Amino acid sequence: MQVSKRIEAAVPTLVGALVLVASAVAVTGGAASASPALRGAAALVAGGAAVVAVRRSWWPLAIIGAVLYPWLVMWPPVVVASYYAGTTWRTRRELGAYLGLAVVMMAASVLAGRASGGTREMVTATPANAALMAAAMIGLPLLLGLWVRAKREVLAAARERADRLEREQVMRAEQARAQERARIAREMHDVVAHRVSLMVLHAGALEVGAADERTTGAAAMIGDIGREALTNLREILGVLRGPAQPPALAPQPTLDDLDRLLDQSRALGITIGRHAHGEARQLAATVERTAYRVVQEALTNVHKHAADARTDVHIRYLPAELRVEVRNEPPPGPGPGRTLPGAGWGLVGLRERVELLGGKLHAGRRDDGGFDVIAAIPAEAAGGVSA
Repeated sequence: MQVSKRIEAAVPTLVGALVLVASAVAVTGGAASASPALRGAAALVAGGAAVVAVRRSWWPLAIIGAVLYPWLVMWPPVVVASYYAGTTWRTRRELGAYLGLAVVMMAASVLAGRASGGTREMVTATPANAALMAAAMIGLPLLLGLWVRAKREVLAAARERADRLEREQVMRAEQARAQERARIAREMHDVVAHRVSLMVLHAGALEVGAADERTTGAAAMIGDIGREALTNLREILGVLRGPAQPPALAPQPTLDDLDRLLDQSRALGITIGRHAHGEARQLAATVERTAYRVVQEALTNVHKHAADARTDVHIRYLPAELRVEVRNEPPPGPGPGRTLPGAGWGLVGLRERVELLGGKLHAGRRDDGGFDVIAAIPAEAAGGVSA
């Protein structure tokens, strides 16, 4: 792109040099009696006009050519002016005016040739040669310029049409995505939010009507978890519905909120131990948020599949990374959580979240029947993910 711009900027200089050289050797017939200084001056005028004016307006060069050709049979300015007249004309009247000037120039050349006689008359004043010179100097360059102009217009129209089609395709894709996001948001609101709201209402009723303190506390905790889930769900729905309805985002959880998450699981009867290794330090928000989500998803799977198994959460602060390990022991027997449904996408999304930060996630069953979820997250994460 930069090379083509340089070439385009150098075109006037190259054209002017060609006009100068060609004009210096194009004097024919009776004009050969003109002094070399006069011919050189005329060539300099023609070349200078080509350099200065040809890209902005071809009229100065056309007028100079109309003077120099009948006088000195200097045809290069006329050829260049004819080409640029074809490529840059703005109105038909302007093009007609140029053709009129060309007719006047050729008539003046014929009269000058007949007055000079000899070779000059034969070259410029005989009908056949005059027609040939008119075709070579005016007709062919003008037609070439018109063809180049038409080709440029066709290419410009094709590019514009391609750009328009690309924009329309992008708009259709954006519209389809927006419609799909809106559909998902409606389904989540109508189904998930409704069910969670019912869960919160039933938990509230149980809290009010429970006879013992333990049941009251469990119902209150379920209600708090449900309300928190509704808040998170409203944030997700706001994101799905797009920037037209921006969500009021709450502060996202980090490792400082990990104890509250563990207490919620402990209240449901799971034995959980938290172990910190290394010197704790403040890490990037995306790193801590991802570590929190790793523990959250691992505990969710424990609730589903091994609710009565002891679980240990290890947070290891290493020099170059944060290592999160959630290990649960083999369950002693079938637990109530094992019948909970699951789509299997939790660990897949978790792995994508960790890998977006340049980390690695391992999740698998051990030989003794336990299950490990281990995430290694770079302390200086290269990217970021949303909560």
